[in-house]
Amino acid sequence: MTQVYIVGAGPGDAELITVKGLKAIQTADVILYDRLVNPALLEEAPPHAQLIYAGKQPNRHAMPQEEINAQLCAHARRGKVVTRLKGGDPFIFGRGGEEAAALASANISFEIVPGITSGAAVPAYAGIPVTHRDYSSSVTFVAGVSKTNDESYWQHIIGSMDTLCIYMGIQKLEDICDRLLRHGRTPETPVAVIEWGTTGEQRTITGTVTDIAVKAADAAQPGMIVVGEVVKLREELQWFTEHQAETVEAAAH
Repeated sequence: MTQVYIVGAGPGDAELITVKGLKAIQTADVILYDRLVNPALLEEAPPHAQLIYAGKQPNRHAMPQEEINAQLCAHARRGKVVTRLKGGDPFIFGRGGEEAAALASANISFEIVPGITSGAAVPAYAGIPVTHRDYSSSVTFVAGVSKTNDESYWQHIIGSMDTLCIYMGIQKLEDICDRLLRHGRTPETPVAVIEWGTTGEQRTITGTVTDIAVKAADAAQPGMIVVGEVVKLREELQWFTEHQAETVEAAAH
């Protein structure tokens, strides 16, 4: 019997949870959930389930990662079915690998339930296909803040990939644009910044490498940065209307 489910809750819209992820919520004794998990999903938990907030904000964590790992193990050892509910996909910038490693080291059985990652879903809700036969045959998911993102790293990805989907980069947007220019992207390269993607608060700002930092100066996390010619397609393909956003927001409450 699986003791711990590490579940991707998707990017924000509660209806983007997978069937398997929803079942893991509905059968849990304990749920440790992150900040960006839609509250409507927690309403699917059994009445007896213990809900534990383990969210993280930039420079402020409700619970350190080591404590999250310890709690997963502790509740599982007490015979509880534990669901770790994480925004997006747990293995894409979600620290799910660290949590799985902690469970494996403790000989606790676990299952990974993939989720829809923001890098795919958020641009889609903004009307931006991250690949397109005429504009992009490659896409890279990049962490805007990472210990490994040195100059040579940026030079490689900027020069070799058509579309970049940059997570956790809003606070570094000006620096990211400088790097894009230094490593070969033209000043006219289209860029989109999408706040609170797939939710009722979604806002999309478009521009170019040279002006997006100014246009999106007030943008806040969570946000996705999309760089590449595919951003041009938003004008034709944007479909997530104000009415649809209101419907998503109402479902969250």
